[in-house]
Amino acid sequence: MRGLIRGMQPVAGKPVRDLRADVFRGIALWFILIDHIPGNWLGGLTLRNVALCDATEAFVLLAGYAAGLAYGAVLDRRGWAFAAAALLRRLGTLYVAHIFLFVVFTAQVGYSAAALESSAYLDEMHLDAFGEQPYLALLQALLLRFQPAFLDILPLYIALLLMLVPALPLLRRPLLLLGLSGLAYAGVRVLDINLPNWTGGGWFFNPLAWQLLFFTGALLGYVPRRRRPAPAVPFHPLLIGAAVAVLVLGLGIVLLGDYGEQWLAALPQPLADLLTTIDKTGLHPFRLLSVLALAYLVGHAVPRGAHWLRSRAATPFVLMGQHGLPVFCAGIFLAFLGRLALEMDDRWPMQLAVNLAGLASLVSIGVVGAWYRMRERGDSPQHATNPVPVGLRVPVESTTTVT
Repeated sequence: MRGLIRGMQPVAGKPVRDLRADVFRGIALWFILIDHIPGNWLGGLTLRNVALCDATEAFVLLAGYAAGLAYGAVLDRRGWAFAAAALLRRLGTLYVAHIFLFVVFTAQVGYSAAALESSAYLDEMHLDAFGEQPYLALLQALLLRFQPAFLDILPLYIALLLMLVPALPLLRRPLLLLGLSGLAYAGVRVLDINLPNWTGGGWFFNPLAWQLLFFTGALLGYVPRRRRPAPAVPFHPLLIGAAVAVLVLGLGIVLLGDYGEQWLAALPQPLADLLTTIDKTGLHPFRLLSVLALAYLVGHAVPRGAHWLRSRAATPFVLMGQHGLPVFCAGIFLAFLGRLALEMDDRWPMQLAVNLAGLASLVSIGVVGAWYRMRERGDSPQHATNPVPVGLRVPVESTTTVT
């Protein structure tokens, strides 16, 4: 990995992608793997335990940031038609990846349920409908209307990128885009609007609500042509205080929900109902504020050119973040394997083995992805004049991978 670390140096004359988005997206993907393994002791240390948001909110915000950075640059250089075509091509890749993941995951869970003679896995993963009506279920999966557990994040991302296609020109008018997005978010929550789900109800992650977080990230990432990157939100004591207050309040609500049942019972009923109905499906305003407050503090605490982002310790997470699609898909498969392992033995040696193997597998996928892209373009981490891995560089006239 030494060649990849040396390759994280800026190339003169070419814009370098924001490694902060990559490293924190890599961490978010790792947290998603951890949180998807029931009984994982490490799950008590992830973001959801200390904030009123989790890795999903972080992933969507960072995905929007990367999309605004990458496709906004293409928009300014090549125009809307070219940028839209690049987005649609990426959408096709995501769709194929989702269907492939659906087939593999269904086979994995179905085989485990049959081998262990237990239908609990099918019920918990919401795959029982597939067993009852496999052909119809497959058709609904192709239409993104059948989303078993763990297979609802990619459809959300596909829907959000599809919304970005017509909204791309509005990146140049941030107040208008943010206003329209905010109005849509409010209307969706008030009127309880959602996309239909074949098994009943709506999508677990309602893209009509989550679009506000995604577009906020896109606006933060977009840098108009011939303008140097600058903080979109100023560093101000009042904003710092407000962000800290939001996070402290969120931590209090998390702790209250986990350990304070007696305190909830003592609260006035309207307040208790408010604190216990902070939904994730429609991206409750408390969750939205929490992830934005966290992003504000971290974004200013970690400068864009922070040296540690190119360090050995950060490299694994950078590579994971830059190859997010295969890393995410592998994480879904690995999470179920980790569950099976912990159900056989949940003592600390197995806990350690599951978590080390999971992280090592995700990092390996990132390393292989970076190595392959370098070889594909003829770069050499050992001998290239500017040995920057393709995954770590944003060519002036190319679209950056944003998952």
